[in-house]
Amino acid sequence: MQLFLSRLASPLGDILLVIDAQQHIRALDFADHKAHLHRGLREHYGSVELNDAPAPDEIAKAVARYFSGELDALDALPTATAGSDLQRQVWAALRRIPAGTTTTYGKLARELGFDDPRAAIEIGAANGANPIAIVVPCHRVIASNGALKGYAWGLHRKRWLLEHEKAIPPRPVAQQTATLPGFES
Repeated sequence: MQLFLSRLASPLGDILLVIDAQQHIRALDFADHKAHLHRGLREHYGSVELNDAPAPDEIAKAVARYFSGELDALDALPTATAGSDLQRQVWAALRRIPAGTTTTYGKLARELGFDDPRAAIEIGAANGANPIAIVVPCHRVIASNGALKGYAWGLHRKRWLLEHEKAIPPRPVAQQTATLPGFES
């Protein structure tokens, strides 16, 4: 399978964008998680020919608009993902969570028709396997107690995205500095 790799700047670090020939997003990862990106591509697609290419204008502009505050700018971007039926169901449900809101693993499980409370664990695993950061907004799923649980790209990014979307209140500046990489106490 031939895919195309682009790099986009973001306030959270460079983003690696992988698209197919039809310009559907297949993966979106942060540059400091390059191994995660390549592992996911191998798991989902097997042998992949990854060629450097400029990001399509539509996608690059949508990403820039999102980070500039137009929170629904990513909603119409086309994605295509490989994965299990459950994973694809979860990823589709994630795209229906509006910016500025959050849901819980349990609520997401119930929305998908699972009554067993343990289904939240399976939903969490599918959420964690999401190959398309931000566009498939897995960062909008939190624990039932409001805690920001797990994010493949780091909890500091999850918090930043939720604060950017005004889904959670910003932390005081002193707390923000204390949790930046290299500043943990």
